[in-house]
Amino acid sequence: MAIEVGSKLEGRVTGITHFGAFVELEQGVTGLVHISEIADNYVKDVNDHLKLEDKVLVKVINVDKDGKIGLSIKQTIEKPAEPARPERQGNGKFDSPRSGDRGGFGNRGDRGGRGGGFRNAPGKLSFEDKMNRFLKDSEERISSLKKQDSKRGGRGGRRD
Repeated sequence: MAIEVGSKLEGRVTGITHFGAFVELEQGVTGLVHISEIADNYVKDVNDHLKLEDKVLVKVINVDKDGKIGLSIKQTIEKPAEPARPERQGNGKFDSPRSGDRGGFGNRGDRGGRGGGFRNAPGKLSFEDKMNRFLKDSEERISSLKKQDSKRGGRGGRRD
């Protein structure tokens, strides 16, 4: 039986390195399980997950022309199906509590002081509302910096 990409085979760990583990397959050929393909979580040290002579189930993820075989242990583990996300209410465009206000530049009453702005806003704002608030806040800060800079004579001011 030839080794094909996508097939699941049983093998034996024959070597462990800092970048992965070598696994000898049933046909006597050896493939590499890269450290990123050992487990779903972060693997700092391969020795924490595998030992020499361990029997492991691997999936063939690639076979190079020069005979190198890439293997994966984490792709053999069946993941539970993720629960479906709940449907959004409304039309999806402007679901925020302030759907009539598109966050334009003329509405200044909703901003507290310097520490206010969108950081203290309820989490129900749409992305567009957040972006509009950010843009307004950013432009106000830039204009106040430019005013301070011109009062100090910054950037190209006269030097006597």
